[in-house]
Amino acid sequence: MTTQEKSWTPGTLDSMDVLRLALTSKVYGAAQETPLNGLPRLSARLGHRVVLKREDQQPIFSFKLRGAYNKMAQLSPREAARGVICASAGNHAQGVAFSAQHLGLKAVIVMPVTTPEIKVQACRSRGAEVVLHGDSFSDAETYAFTLQQERGLTFVHPYDDPYVLAGQGTIGLELLRQVDDEEFTVFVPVGGGGLIAGVAGVLKALKPEIKIVGVQTEDSDAMFQSVQAGERLRLETVGIFADGVAVKQVGEYTLALAARYVDEWVRVSTDEICAALKDIFDDTRAVMEPAGALALAGLKKYAAGRKLPLQTLVAIASGANMNFDRLRHVAERTEIGEQKEAILAVTIPEQPGAFLHFIQVIGNRAITEFNYRYAPRTDARIFVGLQLGNARERHEIVNSLQSLGYAVSDLTDDELAKIHVRYMVGGRAPEAVNERVYSFTFPERPGALLQFLSQLKADWNISLFHYRNHGSDFGRVLAGVQVPEEELAAFDQFLGTLGYPSQDMTQNSSYRLFLT
Repeated sequence: MTTQEKSWTPGTLDSMDVLRLALTSKVYGAAQETPLNGLPRLSARLGHRVVLKREDQQPIFSFKLRGAYNKMAQLSPREAARGVICASAGNHAQGVAFSAQHLGLKAVIVMPVTTPEIKVQACRSRGAEVVLHGDSFSDAETYAFTLQQERGLTFVHPYDDPYVLAGQGTIGLELLRQVDDEEFTVFVPVGGGGLIAGVAGVLKALKPEIKIVGVQTEDSDAMFQSVQAGERLRLETVGIFADGVAVKQVGEYTLALAARYVDEWVRVSTDEICAALKDIFDDTRAVMEPAGALALAGLKKYAAGRKLPLQTLVAIASGANMNFDRLRHVAERTEIGEQKEAILAVTIPEQPGAFLHFIQVIGNRAITEFNYRYAPRTDARIFVGLQLGNARERHEIVNSLQSLGYAVSDLTDDELAKIHVRYMVGGRAPEAVNERVYSFTFPERPGALLQFLSQLKADWNISLFHYRNHGSDFGRVLAGVQVPEEELAAFDQFLGTLGYPSQDMTQNSSYRLFLT
């Protein structure tokens, strides 16, 4: 019996099994032991020794190579001869393509048609056959299973496989050699759970006193929710900013191991990830992808939220496959993530001298953004960004303005305001009656807007539309459509058949303050 023919069930695979598989893994046939880098500036700020495990320095710039290669290097001769298949639009795809090239195997990779060309070419350049199918990962995965059956290929799962997660677990073995302290805390980014299942399994088998903290985004926390519920849950939608961890449903093996061996969970926002990206750059001059900075964002939140004695905190930097176009969006959000900027909506009198008086009230604080357009009414509403010296100043400014009679709304945590409304201030349209406003996630492919417009009823007028490219596989669109009350049921049916995730924003405060 070959190692690949041995089977487990999610309930029987434990930390000792993961450790044995990690110790007998084949990862170093392609992957390499990555360094541990100190972050001196951040360490001084947090009052702890903060170090970064640099998985971005793998040949494919991601830890995913470990698991893919370990799985594929241990295939039986019969399995290897048939070839492998996977579904992925990101780092797992590149790990499978690299491993297949290294091992001389045939590889088929199914990607959504929305996958950026740079990722497609990265796989093709390594000899993989790339099949583009569907708008989403789910579409691609379903088709990959069909091709697997048709061609007799071996499926290489991105996370829910004992050999894959044990390959990722070799990071835990390296940490034990690299970290001098007997006890330390490890922060692990979590999507489907392969990385944290492997690392936690290895570390808890050898040194149970080491603390494992799983980090997820607030809008892609399938693992956290599943652990809390005691069963695998499937999210309807997931956030797309940290696309490397945007998983709707975690694995069976990974959930069982995470529920058993992970000590704590931290969830972070997009702004907190952007701030962590800047922290890594400031200390190392390296640029991570959003998921690559996720663990550090969780580490910062964990350390700031409790009084801890001096200790070593380790964050796994999982990857650096960043699309260059996304850096603009990251830079815009970093100041908010560091709590160095407040975004406010302030109502001032629509009269000469009102601006001057407001600026005098603000004083010497730096203004980072100021948006206004005249409207013939007694009050004017301004969209203003203010630089902060510390997090407390945000509430102090709001309270101070309100005490002087200004109507103030704090939009710092309003995602719609930061993605769309800040670019549309002054676009009020009182004539747009029965306007329904929705935030859509459009696939970044030709024809996506045409599909939207073609399915929209001809007498439903589009009264508002905003899109801005963020260098991702999916775009964020804000659209207003005039729909009479008696046609709302038909509009709901249109949303259901459109196939694009959407969220009703008609009652959103920033929309109502600036665009109605």
